[in-house]
Amino acid sequence: MERGNRKSRIGVVLSNKMTKTVVVRVERRVADSKYGKIVTKASKFKAHDEDQQCKPGDKVRIIETRPVSKDKRWRVAETLRKAPEV
Repeated sequence: MERGNRKSRIGVVLSNKMTKTVVVRVERRVADSKYGKIVTKASKFKAHDEDQQCKPGDKVRIIETRPVSKDKRWRVAETLRKAPEV
């Protein structure tokens, strides 16, 4: 039996202060419903980071998964770009 296709999003890690959890900001560009102007809308997702590798500023891909906790429905699939060291 094959599982359905899982949703995938690309975003930037905002916070890693929770244990095994990161907050990821995902932006999307959509046309305004009334005027048609392109606007940027953002959503924040809590994602499971098992190895605690992600740092704020990293660009990551998250995929939909079964509920891990009350708020976590996503997990980090891969890190696309590491944040520059300060």
